[in-house]
Amino acid sequence: MRLRVTFQDLLCDSNLEPALFPKYTTQLINLANQNAQGTRPKVVGQLSELIQEFPGRAYEEWVTWYTERHPTAIDQATVRICRMVDKLKAALNEIDEQLIRSWVTDLVLTKTFVGLRFQQAILRRLAGVRGVSFRCATPEEESRGIDGFLGDVPVSVKPDTYQSKPMLSEAIPVGIVFYKKKKDALLLEWDF
Repeated sequence: MRLRVTFQDLLCDSNLEPALFPKYTTQLINLANQNAQGTRPKVVGQLSELIQEFPGRAYEEWVTWYTERHPTAIDQATVRICRMVDKLKAALNEIDEQLIRSWVTDLVLTKTFVGLRFQQAILRRLAGVRGVSFRCATPEEESRGIDGFLGDVPVSVKPDTYQSKPMLSEAIPVGIVFYKKKKDALLLEWDF
């Protein structure tokens, strides 16, 4: 069965056109907004709830309704994001080829080596606790969010900071072991 829903049906306003932005600018504004948290509910309101409460149908009605309830939200969000854009501009001036080389070296060599060693050590330790063998994932298994196996149980190994990253879109369909780096050890937490 097929069904066609027109943009006019969706928007109830055939004159509404999406804004056009210069190339790359929205990526930078999004990055600034993520750092500045300019469009979080505490600044602009819980939009998913507000749009449900909105009694009208037309865009102009929405604008009026929203701005009556949150008269300073757009300005506050704009100021937060502008401040962060200024900080990013200053940071861009710090970036040169040597800094990029250092970043690439750190990512490709240091973080890869340390991260994979952490994974192996964590898998080895948990396998010992559970009395099973372990192995690291193949590249194909890694593409599915699996870092290794405890016996035949697939697991993912993530730093504890991973839990506080709501913007991550990947859904990991296996048990996750979280680790927290301490001065002389890794603290592990899991629930599978």
